[in-house]
Order: sequence, then structure tokens, then C-alpha cells
Amino acid sequence: MYTLTKNIKILPIVLMALGLIGMAIGFSSAPGSIEEVEQILASQHHGGHGEGHATKSHDTHDAHAKQGHGHEAHGTETHGKSHDTHGEDAHAAHEKHLHHVLHQLQNKPWAALYVAAFFFFMIALGVLVFYAIQFAAQAGWSPLLFRVMEAITAYLLPGGIIMFIILALSGFHMNHLFVWMDSEVVAHDELIQGKTGWLNVPFFLIRAALYLIAWNVYRHFAVKFSKKQDEEPNGNVWYKKSFKAAAVFLVVFIYTESMMSWDWIMSVDPHWFSTLFGWYVFASMFVSGITVIALITIYLKSKGYLPNVNNSHLHDLAKFMFGISIFWTYLWFSQFMLIWYSDIPEEVTYFVQRINDYTLPFFGMVALNLIFPLLVLMNSDFKRINWIIVLVGVVILVGHYIDIFNMIMPATVGGSWFIGLPEISAVLFFLGLFIFVVFKALTKEELEPSGNPYLGESKHFHY
Repeated sequence: MYTLTKNIKILPIVLMALGLIGMAIGFSSAPGSIEEVEQILASQHHGGHGEGHATKSHDTHDAHAKQGHGHEAHGTETHGKSHDTHGEDAHAAHEKHLHHVLHQLQNKPWAALYVAAFFFFMIALGVLVFYAIQFAAQAGWSPLLFRVMEAITAYLLPGGIIMFIILALSGFHMNHLFVWMDSEVVAHDELIQGKTGWLNVPFFLIRAALYLIAWNVYRHFAVKFSKKQDEEPNGNVWYKKSFKAAAVFLVVFIYTESMMSWDWIMSVDPHWFSTLFGWYVFASMFVSGITVIALITIYLKSKGYLPNVNNSHLHDLAKFMFGISIFWTYLWFSQFMLIWYSDIPEEVTYFVQRINDYTLPFFGMVALNLIFPLLVLMNSDFKRINWIIVLVGVVILVGHYIDIFNMIMPATVGGSWFIGLPEISAVLFFLGLFIFVVFKALTKEELEPSGNPYLGESKHFHY
């Protein structure tokens, strides 16, 4: 049985404390008025581009305002009236722009919190799916890793509660993460009006609750059946129940995960949609979850636990990391290429914004999620070297955090983004919470299952 070390006890507490302090500063420093926004934009304009990207948006707006102001009527009788009208229009547009930037900057700590919360939640959900697949496929190589998977999925409940609270606060207009929740915006947007049957706050929160309940109910019974199999190994009754539960869950998950990706991520851009989006989000959570299984397994082996887990098990995990990274790339390119090539304005705008305003994270994400894993893990021998798996795993996790960042930030923060205190603090807090929950769960059961019918095959697994 795993015993928490002193460092593992202290580390999550320190991370959560630092994260809470940083997030508190981030929320308190968000501007509360138009005057504060003007001061921020002025300081950024004089301080250079390095402070952030709001200046770019501000300058673009000013340029349009000046152009509008310069197109004066040529008739001498209407010249003065036209000049005044253009001046009033430019002023109104400037005020509207400042309100928009105010909402973006107020959104920044909320968006940072949301990105980090979803990222760590999706890791646990990705592991739950991988765990269910092992039972549904009656896999013989993986039972030695089941306790690690069960511990990671323990984060599903607290992580899901936090996700629901953030979504509920959005529904109560505590932030502007979901523009379709703003009745004033909906009143002037015919496209969103056509989606109100699906995109309305009560139904949105009901669906979120149903997703979370379904996933956590399966996790509860799957872990219960697995432990019962250790207590009553004869007859494999509990293993058969695990198999049936996994098969049902995977069917339910296909639908709920797709709808979740539409609700929680795609709806921040309510004018845009992609039929591949559910699969795209799934690939990201799946590879992230498998990567975390590999990292925690390597850590436990370094501490003398899991003696029967060998290089072949790690090799298979690394193969999944490699294969799902390629699958993610296929989905990313398919989605991007088709939309970019067709060049339909209401679709391609999604990528135009990210390429123009998020150039580094947009293309950097592709390098981290494809090029690096491809070049390193293509070599079969490297899949058996622990430090290489750890290195690639960290790069993959950073890359997929940036992937979620790219999905959420452009619609919520726009050009006012930069990696700052709110983003770093949110990651630290949820990383600390994740470590605390997962490693606490590891201490509750023996790390090696004893009653699984494929345990012998797993112990003698060699590739």
C-alpha cells in the first residue's frame, strides 16, 4: 500500500495556497470601470506591445474611427453636420470599444480559472474512458495499472463540482464567459436567438449536472466492482459486472462527451460550430489522461512500488501517447483545413482570430502536440526509457493546456490576452488539488489488484 511522503503532503498545500493568493490578486486587480480601462490602454500604448495585446485592438479601433471621421460630405451645406455626425459616431464607437475591453479584462481571471479547471477535469475524465476501455476490451496487459487509473479518476468528483460551480456562476451573470447568457446580446443577435432552445441557462445547467452525474456514477460502481473482485475472486462475477458497466458507459460517454464539448467549450463562440469538435476535444483529454497514467506510474516505480510493472507496460503507454497524438493531429488538421479552404466567413473567422491574435500559442500548440512527440516517440527504444517518457509527457500536457487555452481565450478575452498571474495561479491551484486528491486515493487500497482474472497475463506481459 502506498504511503504519502512528506514532500507529497506539503507540495499540494503549497501549490494550492500560492494559487489561491495569485487568483485573489488577479480578481482584485481586474478593472471595474471604463476609466481604469482607459488608463490600462494608455499605459500599454506608451509602454509598448510587451504588456499585452489589448493595445493592438485599441489601435485598430482608433484607425477605423479616424477613417470614419475622415469621410466627410463634399457639399458645403452639409459639411458641418456631417463632421459632427462622424464625431459623435466615432465617440460612440470608442465608448462601445471600451466597454468591450472592460468585459474582456474582467473575464481574464475567470477565463484563466475556467481553462485550468477544465484541463485537470478532462485528464480525470480521459483516464476514466481509458479505464472503461480496458474492461470492455478485456485487456490483459493493463490490470496492474488499474489502481493508478482509479486514483486519478478520484479527481472526477471534486473537479466536476468545481466545474459546475463555475458554470452556475456564469449562468448567474457573475462573468461574461458565455455571451449567449447575456439577454441584451441575444436580443440583437438573430443567430443566437435561433439556438435559444438549446442555449438557455436552465437547460444548460441541467445538462451539465446530468453529464457529471452519469460519469461519477459509473466511476463509483466501476471502482466498487473492481474492489469486490479482489475480495471475491472466484467466479469472476464482479469482473463480468465491470465489463457490462464499461460497455454501457462507453455508449453513454460518446453522446455526453460530444454534448459537453458543445456546451462547455464550443458555445463560448456561439456563432461557430464544427461537426468534428466532440472528437477533437476527446482526443485531447484522452492523450492527456494516458500521459498522466504514465507519469504517475513512473513516479511510483521510482519509489519502489508496482514491482511487477515492467518496461513493456510503459512502452504500451508511450505507444498510446504517440498514437493518440497523431490522432489528435489528424482531427486538428481536418477541422482546420476544411474550414480554411472553404473560406466561409462565419466559419473561417474562428481561425483567423486565433492566427492573428494568438499566433504563438496557436502554432506552438501544434509543435508541442505533434512535432515533439512524433520525433521522439517514433523510436521504439525511447518508449522504454523513463526520463524520455517523462519529458515527452510534460511537453504533451503543456501543449494540451495551450490547446484548451486557444479554445476559450479568444472568445472570452479576445486580443487582451497574455500569460500572467491569473493563468499561472489557476494552474498551480488545480495542480495542487489534483496531486492531493490522486495521491490520497492511492493510499486507500493496495496498488496491485489481486482478483482480476487477467492479473497473471499482466504480470508476465512482455512486448
